[in-house]
Amino acid sequence: MLKTMEERNHRDLVWTGIPGDPEELLDAGVDPAAAEVEALVARGRPVKAAVTGKDSGALAAAAVYAWLGVAAFEFEGDPDELRQVLDMVASIAGARPPAVGRRALA
Repeated sequence: MLKTMEERNHRDLVWTGIPGDPEELLDAGVDPAAAEVEALVARGRPVKAAVTGKDSGALAAAAVYAWLGVAAFEFEGDPDELRQVLDMVASIAGARPPAVGRRALA
């Protein structure tokens, strides 16, 4: 279960890019609807979302939030798995080069 706001600290955040100031983040809450995330991102300030669960569904939700522009995540699962997902989304979006480039030629 996610910690209460009083128990959380900023070391629990996984950033999509270069870490910023945690105090500037708009909090989208826990497992927010995509429309809520889009509305917060449209304000022009960095957004934080908390994702519950440790399974592939939680990672898929994080991928959608990252695609919508969330800057930081609180995640119950393995932060290394989340980092892989965030790097994949950034590569697909063109914000970073892929880790490995392969051509699918037969």
